[in-house]
Amino acid sequence: MRVDELEEEALKLDPRSRARLAERLLASLEDPSATENERVWADEAVRRDAEIERNPGAERLFDEALRDIRGKLRRGGPD
Repeated sequence: MRVDELEEEALKLDPRSRARLAERLLASLEDPSATENERVWADEAVRRDAEIERNPGAERLFDEALRDIRGKLRRGGPD
């Protein structure tokens, strides 16, 4: 189902159901699941390990890596 079709169907719901759906959708963007969080951290660890193997001078500060990971979580996953 396309997004515009889904949106059209959602707008047919009663106001209470639309509000509940909106809350769940927003929560899914704001607070990633534990599984998604673990997956992003694991992907980042593998990527950084490979980068350091290729270029030992490529290490990054923890704060930089954390900022990048949080950005990926907000965007919905790795680039």
